[in-house]
Amino acid sequence: MTKSEKLLIFPSELENITRVEKLIDDISSSHNLSAEIYGKISVAIIEAVNNAILHGNQLDISKKVKIEYDIDDEAISFLIEDEGKGFDFASIPDPTLPENLEKTHGRGIFLMNHLADDIEFNENGALVEMKFRLV
Repeated sequence: MTKSEKLLIFPSELENITRVEKLIDDISSSHNLSAEIYGKISVAIIEAVNNAILHGNQLDISKKVKIEYDIDDEAISFLIEDEGKGFDFASIPDPTLPENLEKTHGRGIFLMNHLADDIEFNENGALVEMKFRLV
């Protein structure tokens, strides 16, 4: 069984999303991920990091975003953590309801929930863990 664990920590600046994109590209190349899994991971992880930078750390560059990932033959797991107070992830409005369809925000958590095979919010939402099955 092959297994690797990695860590990436960076300041809360939107420009750092390119570092996350590169990380996902590198993981995809080195582990030969399918286009479908790559797409799911890319959208979900970038959304989580964007939320961490904007909402969690509120673009405060003195606060860090931490991404850890762990991959084996069956799955890849990501932990995304910010230094914010968290949020009530249970009360996020459903963007598919008629009253929310016109809103231009509020779809990130919905997307993450649907793209990841397993998702957990901890530390009041300041830590999100997503798992994607590879087989």
